[in-house]
Amino acid sequence: MSAYSHSKSTRPSVTRFVPARSRLVALGLGLAIAATGCAGAPSSGGSSASATGGAFPVSVNNCGRTVTLKQQPTRAVALNQGAIEETLALGVQKQMAGTAYLDDKVADKYKDAYESIPMLADKYPTKEVFAQAKPDFALASYASAFSDKAVGTRDELEQQGIPTYLDPFACDNKADRAQVSFDNVWSSLSDIAKLFGQPGSATTVIDAQKIELDGVKQAKAGDGLKVFWWDSQTDTPFAGGNAGGPALVMQAVGATNVFADVDKAWDNMPWEKVVAANPDVIVLADASWSTAQSKIDYISNDPALKNLKAVQNKRFVTVPFSQTTPGATLVDGAKSVSDQLAALPR
Repeated sequence: MSAYSHSKSTRPSVTRFVPARSRLVALGLGLAIAATGCAGAPSSGGSSASATGGAFPVSVNNCGRTVTLKQQPTRAVALNQGAIEETLALGVQKQMAGTAYLDDKVADKYKDAYESIPMLADKYPTKEVFAQAKPDFALASYASAFSDKAVGTRDELEQQGIPTYLDPFACDNKADRAQVSFDNVWSSLSDIAKLFGQPGSATTVIDAQKIELDGVKQAKAGDGLKVFWWDSQTDTPFAGGNAGGPALVMQAVGATNVFADVDKAWDNMPWEKVVAANPDVIVLADASWSTAQSKIDYISNDPALKNLKAVQNKRFVTVPFSQTTPGATLVDGAKSVSDQLAALPR
């Protein structure tokens, strides 16, 4: 498992969030195809300009390859919640033809924009469903999206005239992966905005996030607190290490990560080490495949774990899983954790 890899094998369907849209996928795709006729991948040709003045073609370096869009995308598909919320943060929903694969509920501030885009599938769409959306660009948070079991490999899609972008923290080749940092999250967001022909949108988002993150750091809500970041799993908890989103959030709030010596974003840690650390606070990732409440119920009823200081004092902090991975809502996650820590009794 890489520093950024996150196990997804136990994730169930996320239909509980968008069942009505699931039933309308086929109809929506049919109407979209009828409306766009032969629209598909961008054709070769001269330079074009976006609504904000960005000239095409544009290129960015991504996971050891050059991604080039000859024209501004108008039928992009975002796979995985991180990529979906990156497009929503940039306000490019009108350039989207579809989304797929949520981990939890889309942030309220993006709800209307999200619901304006067809949902292709609860998880990854089949190659056929993906093709029916007539995509001219595809982006994803995890390498699993661009595989033969999902929508096809990046090389296959490139041959079909569909450029692809993968979050730089999830590159197949470890040597190509970006170090997880807020600066690199913002750099990736800038690249995506450039590919959509909306570079100014990234500047606006990033400036606002920098201000909010500075406020989180100044608040120091986690100062003096030992934190156990529990992502998922009960037999051997999947815990936040020192090389991913959880680590960035804990550093931002000034907390001490009880597994700061683990050189991974997440890793399975024995309960004995959690008991030995006896954390002051437990941060719980809330996801469709591992809810925060299910973890609270488990740890509160285990004969040994229920005696942990954090459990005895009910010092739990809950954050959506989507706000714990490097992406457009990671700063939101840091602000949420900071506010919840500040509200805990000392």
